[in-house]
Amino acid sequence: MLRRVMVKHHVNQLLRQQVRRESSLLVAGGLGVAALAFGSQQLLIAYKKWQSNSQTSSGESSSGDPIFTNFFARRFYDGPFEAKMTRREAALILGVRESANSERIKEAHRRILRINHPDMGGSTYVLSSSFFLILSPQFSCWQSE
Repeated sequence: MLRRVMVKHHVNQLLRQQVRRESSLLVAGGLGVAALAFGSQQLLIAYKKWQSNSQTSSGESSSGDPIFTNFFARRFYDGPFEAKMTRREAALILGVRESANSERIKEAHRRILRINHPDMGGSTYVLSSSFFLILSPQFSCWQSE
């Protein structure tokens, strides 16, 4: 009789442990589903904002540039350009000060060339025109001093 009671007690303990495991799995699963639902909702809200922003600015340009190109090229001058390049305009394009030394100018030019390289998604026109600007006598605004 004592043996029967002990076996019954042991079986009850095992069943309770199994129920605890199952209930903890249910709680964890419920939390996972809630997190997934919340994340999906936030993603949908962000997508709708992005879509509305892209529709309002679609008149400007839709050249198909990568998303991060605008972020990294934000520091550079977009124009309007003068007929003959001045030192100020060259400094704005390169993203350096007018009083920058030649080493900084060369580094800024290399950075622009890397950003606009065709293998990195840049324009061959911009790359060739930047070579022309550097090599042309009109670009001698830094060397004139």
